[in-house]
Amino acid sequence: MSGRGLRIGLLGGSFNPAHEGHLHISREALRRLRLDQVWWLVSPGNPLKPAHGMGKFEDRWASAQALTKDERRMKVTDLETRLGTRYTADTLRQLTQRNPRTCFIWLMGADNLAQIPRWWKWTSIFHRVPVAVFARPTYASRALSGAAAVRFARARVGERQAFHLANRTPPAWTFLFIRQHTASATAIRARGGFRT
Repeated sequence: MSGRGLRIGLLGGSFNPAHEGHLHISREALRRLRLDQVWWLVSPGNPLKPAHGMGKFEDRWASAQALTKDERRMKVTDLETRLGTRYTADTLRQLTQRNPRTCFIWLMGADNLAQIPRWWKWTSIFHRVPVAVFARPTYASRALSGAAAVRFARARVGERQAFHLANRTPPAWTFLFIRQHTASATAIRARGGFRT
C-alpha cells in the first residue's frame, strides 16, 4: 500500500463534506511534522454519528477528491471500506501490520482529543502510532484537560520537537497550536452547500 520508510499522516473522518479546514490541517501536518504524504481516510460510516444527515460515501469521497486535486502530497483513500474496518483502532492495526516499515502518524483536531475516550479501544490508538493533535476554535483547553491528555501526559512531545514525532516509539503525541481555521462541515450542510 505504501513505499518503505515513508512518513505518512492519516486524517480520518466523515468528510461530510471535505472543506478548507481539512486542507489547512493537512498542509500544517506536512510542514510541521515533515511528512511525505497525508492520506485522507474517508469513513464508510462514523459509529459515533447518526446516519441521518450523513452524505452518501460517493458524494463525500468526491468532495475530498475535488478539494485535493491540486495537492500532490495528499491522497484520498477508501482504505476502511477496502479493509472492512469500522473503528480507527482496527484500521491502524491492519495498516501497521501490512506496512511495517512505514511511519504512520494519526492526525486529528482538538475536538477529537476531547472525545476520544468514547472511541472503540481508544488507548490502543496511542500505543499503535504517534498522534498529532491540531488546535481548533474553542476546544484547546477542554482537550488538554481531558481524559486522554491526562492519561498520556508523560508521552506528550513539545511543539518544537514535533518534526521528530514520526520516529518516536508510541505512545507519543503532540499538540500543535496552529492558526485557527473556522471551516465547519456542519455549517456547510446548514447552508445547503452539500447534498445528504
